[in-house]
Amino acid sequence: MIRVLLVDDERLVCAHLRTILAAAPGLEVAGEAYDGAEAVEAAVRLHPDVVLMDLRMPGVDGLAAMERMATLPAPPRVIALTTFDLDEYVVRALRAGAAGFLLKSTAPEDLVDLVRVAAAGHTVLSPAAAQRLAGSIGDRQQARDLIAALTDREVEVLAGLGAGRSNQQIARSLHLSEATVKGYVSRLLVKLRCDNRTEAALIGHRAGLLPRA
Repeated sequence: MIRVLLVDDERLVCAHLRTILAAAPGLEVAGEAYDGAEAVEAAVRLHPDVVLMDLRMPGVDGLAAMERMATLPAPPRVIALTTFDLDEYVVRALRAGAAGFLLKSTAPEDLVDLVRVAAAGHTVLSPAAAQRLAGSIGDRQQARDLIAALTDREVEVLAGLGAGRSNQQIARSLHLSEATVKGYVSRLLVKLRCDNRTEAALIGHRAGLLPRA
C-alpha cells in the first residue's frame, strides 16, 4: 500500500485529491496538511511514501517544507503541485530534490499513475507540465549544446528520461538491463552537471529528444 500525504492550503484541493486517490487500488491517503509546518510534522508522524506538495502557501511554503523533509531519516518522495504561477519555485524545488511536478489540473487517471511511478523511485514528469517548464528555463539550442558530448546510447537514455519513463521502461525499450540503465543515468548526471534525474530529464525534453518506442 502506497501512503500519500496531501499538502495544500486550499482544503477543496485536498478533498479533490483525496477523492481521486482513495478510489485507486493500492493507494491510501495517510493524511492532509494545510501549510508547510504542518506538512513536516505530518511527515514525521505518518511516514508517508509520497507527498503531494503545493509550493506556494502562507507561512512556511512548500519549498521550505520540502527542504526540511529531505533531512528526515527516511524522507518521502515529494511531488510538487503547481498552477505555474511561479515557475521559479518549481525550478528550485527540482534542484532541492523533488521527485517531479504535476499541474493541479492533471487528469485523475494520470495522477494515480504518476503517484505510483514516484513511489517506485522514478521521476514524475507530467508531459504538459514538462513542456511548459522546459520552455521557461532555457532554449532548445542550449540543451543541445549540453548533450553534444554524450554518447549515442547516453542520448537514448536521456530521451527516455525526457519522456518521463522509468528505468525499467527505458531498459525494456533499449533491450538493456535495468542495472545498466541506472549506470547510464549516473553518468548522465555527472556529464550534464545535474543534481538529480529530474533536471536531466528536463534537458532531454528541452532538447526535443524522442525516445525509442
